[in-house]
Amino acid sequence: MFEAFDATVLARIQFAFTVSFHIIFPAFSIGLASYLTVLEALWLWKKDEVYLELFNFWKTIFAVAFGMGVVSGIVMSYQFGTNWSVFSDKAGPVIGPLMGYEVLTAFFLEAGFLGIMLFGMNRVGPRLHFLATAMVALGTLISATWILAANSWMQTPAGFSINEAGQFIPADWSAIIFNPSFPYRLTHMVLAAYLTTAFVVGACGAWHLLRKTAPRRAHTMFSMAMWMAAIVAPIQIFAGDLHGLNTLEHQPAKVMAMEGHYQSHEGGAPLILFGVPNPAEKRIEYAVEIPKLSSLILKHDLNAPLAGLDTIPDELHPPVSIIFWSFRVMVAIGFAMLGIGIWSLWCRYRRTLDTNAWLHRTAVLMGPAGFVAVLSGWITTEVGRQPYTIYGQLLTANSISPIEAPAVGFSLVAFIIVYFLVFGAGTFYILRLMGRLPRDPMPELEEGPLRTAGITPGPAHTKLHGDHHDL
Repeated sequence: MFEAFDATVLARIQFAFTVSFHIIFPAFSIGLASYLTVLEALWLWKKDEVYLELFNFWKTIFAVAFGMGVVSGIVMSYQFGTNWSVFSDKAGPVIGPLMGYEVLTAFFLEAGFLGIMLFGMNRVGPRLHFLATAMVALGTLISATWILAANSWMQTPAGFSINEAGQFIPADWSAIIFNPSFPYRLTHMVLAAYLTTAFVVGACGAWHLLRKTAPRRAHTMFSMAMWMAAIVAPIQIFAGDLHGLNTLEHQPAKVMAMEGHYQSHEGGAPLILFGVPNPAEKRIEYAVEIPKLSSLILKHDLNAPLAGLDTIPDELHPPVSIIFWSFRVMVAIGFAMLGIGIWSLWCRYRRTLDTNAWLHRTAVLMGPAGFVAVLSGWITTEVGRQPYTIYGQLLTANSISPIEAPAVGFSLVAFIIVYFLVFGAGTFYILRLMGRLPRDPMPELEEGPLRTAGITPGPAHTKLHGDHHDL
């Protein structure tokens, strides 16, 4: 059945499939852990039970997403031994310790404090519980740091030597960890995680504002999410521009593919907004372009020359069509997020943030946009590295295990079936949880004797109101 397929292609598809499923959960949990920390800090500071109730609401969702992220990540590590054993042998002295540091620092930190965060509020006290929440958030950021260090080293390898067996031997760990692309890629990824979470939280808040089920809680979620969009989206666009300039310096072929520049441009390169790549004829058909704007963006000079893929041997070209479109999807979503952020600022100024139904509907539609942008960005990054696994050093074709295509093909089919069943069910459960936002307390409780006594109605009063409403 799979004899006609190439084992390398199938192994790449398998890893791409599993990493695509995996990355959406860490991208969500990184941002959500920080959001939980902010919610608990606001509760301790303002003594407003709404923040605690939202903390408990999102805490359950975080636990499910965190668990699915751990399970989906385990599978990828096995593929290094089954499908990519040559890569593991050659790059293991560098990649192995970096992955080990991630487990020893980040995962142990997260696992050690996760139980306290989930179940310890009434056992350890609020301040110690807040410390546990902050440690879980810190653990997710440390985890991202080590993973991005390893992946960035594969993009811009540094600080190594090669022994007689062809293995990459660490020579300078500081150069390995802080390789040329690491600061840009770590910043870009963490900001992407925050925006991803913000738009999920914003979509949830907007959904409940439209349904009018819990106006105060929904307003708090939606307002916080829109502040994040308004502040972080422009920072992300700026960070992305810096990342692009760094990529042009160290991986020029990737940028050529992103820009669709098959040919070199001596007097200023155009910015191709849209078009259809034609790899056979090495040109972009039906191109809609702005003259010289690409040179202005990448070189800060309208007339600066830009090299094209015609300066690189054909066998070293990355797949242009995939990179060309994935990059545009990522950029389009980034500017859409910026637009939502600006729109929310205008509505906030007009005092219509809670009443503008069109903004709420748009926010609901934009809920999964962050995940799409993260996946598009990773596709641009990883496919743009081809035909190398370690850029400029180790070809993908020379990294594969001595394995037959049918073995990879059948395991790929099994992964697809199991992943869609297990993680599809988990995702459906998370969506169900998001739809169950507790109702606001009764107005008479908000203004009655409890408020007069300086006590903010808590979960028990919320339950009372729910019971009363059901009756």
